[in-house]
Amino acid sequence: MQWRVAPPPGKEGGVDPAQLAAEAVKRLPIDGPDIGIVPEPGTTGVVGMPVWPWNRTSPRTWGPAAESVTAGGITVTATVSQIVWDMGDGHTVTCGAGTPCKESEGAKDYPICGYRYATTSNGGKGDVFRVTATATWNAHWAGRGQRGDLTTTRSSQVQLRVGEVQVLGQ
Repeated sequence: MQWRVAPPPGKEGGVDPAQLAAEAVKRLPIDGPDIGIVPEPGTTGVVGMPVWPWNRTSPRTWGPAAESVTAGGITVTATVSQIVWDMGDGHTVTCGAGTPCKESEGAKDYPICGYRYATTSNGGKGDVFRVTATATWNAHWAGRGQRGDLTTTRSSQVQLRVGEVQVLGQ
């Protein structure tokens, strides 16, 4: 054991800067994605037709978001690196914030992050697919002569009903 007159560099006040940064990340004003999606929840989509998911971006849903630990002199800034869309049918799509769908797009494929269901949501819990969007937030911290990076996630969910169109011929 070695006694020191002063704490080691970066340990002033007896608290590790990385621990302070982890606490600051917990307090960041961040949320899961603010989900925009077509077909809109409450309507029924159709098997084989494009689904357009996107994140309505803001500092809370895309970044940058910042938090300071005043007592520890640590500043943390976070931004989203990706969003993983669990489509509720066993498939995922990974992309960035996405692009809001315009009515004029019609049945066009989504240019960045689209999806097409191959089956209906009938038979699932509530006869819907639970679409979960999970944002990966990359947080960079600096203070007390040190710096580092941490990662955290936040999720949001919507429910989509998907049916099928049957054509009867004569």
